[in-house]
Amino acid sequence: MDINSIPDIFQSKLRISIIACLMTGEKNFKEVKEITKATDGNLSVQMSKMEEVGFIEVYKDFYDNKPRTRYKLTEKGKDEFIDYVNTLENVIRQFSNKDK
Repeated sequence: MDINSIPDIFQSKLRISIIACLMTGEKNFKEVKEITKATDGNLSVQMSKMEEVGFIEVYKDFYDNKPRTRYKLTEKGKDEFIDYVNTLENVIRQFSNKDK
């Protein structure tokens, strides 16, 4: 990935936070909300955007007779996030090497 081809999905601090928290495994809505400190509405909108581009999978079910929504990062989401982080690391390396 080149710095000019970073996907739009990474242009939001909240989306980056969501993906980072899902890198450690599946989480439910409440867990993601607590980790990211997002509001219900904003979190729902961002989750929908990430589901649309295939970065997360959404599972809805009932647990103890209550509705539950769970989120899991897809392989595409993991791969794109790793590429994004590697791209940022390369930029940092390039600039830190210029200072030497």
